[in-house]
Amino acid sequence: MIKIALYGKGGIGKSTTASNLSAAFAQKGWRVMQIGCDPKADSTQNVAGGERPRTVLDALREKGGAVTLDDIVKEGYGGILCVEAGGPTPGIGCAGRGIITAFEKLEELKAYEIFKPDIVLYDVLGDVVCGGFAMPIRGGYADQVFVVTSGEKMALYAAANIALAIENFKKRGYASFGGVILNARNVERENELVEEFARDAGTQVVKAIPRSSFVQRAEEQKKTVVEAYPKSDMAREYLDLADRMLSICAKEERKDA
Repeated sequence: MIKIALYGKGGIGKSTTASNLSAAFAQKGWRVMQIGCDPKADSTQNVAGGERPRTVLDALREKGGAVTLDDIVKEGYGGILCVEAGGPTPGIGCAGRGIITAFEKLEELKAYEIFKPDIVLYDVLGDVVCGGFAMPIRGGYADQVFVVTSGEKMALYAAANIALAIENFKKRGYASFGGVILNARNVERENELVEEFARDAGTQVVKAIPRSSFVQRAEEQKKTVVEAYPKSDMAREYLDLADRMLSICAKEERKDA
């Protein structure tokens, strides 16, 4: 099982990247589980036909200990298994703690053993790396962490914080930093700035994803680009990104063997 966590500043296009990656992996024949770890619970909507699965925390509030996998896992495009951790009632409780609770419930229900996904993709908010949001890294859930960023100052600032957290956890034998994904915003010197950040963080730019109207057009249909426009250049960008990420994961696995 390949376990990947995508981190990035809120609004950077991380969930768009995650859902298109899931669709790309599924198109290549992999069984994918995408787990949204943002209280907004909107990570999987474009692979679930615009529908939001009942979040794990909502299900727990409604059903308590009677929650089943059918309550919290929805099958979407290409057989992608969609899960949303959800969050506490706004203004009450800790969103990070909510993620921990959701992960514990998935383990308790033996979700990974029952569904047997080839790839698990965690889509994680990265503005702050508190205990809950760091769970995919420090809890052994993810083997590789990729950071989605643009060349904008605040996106790079968030990416630097995430890189520091990854480095700290790596020293304890947890997840490795697979690299940076540039989700272009066409700001001045964007490629140069992101390349410089990657060098400083001791990692690589896996791929630069260009801006494209196909993304918005697909999302208006509540779909990914890979599903809505499979023959487009933009779909090929995501398919290529999927190949590059799998190659990095394979290299790390051989290194650890």
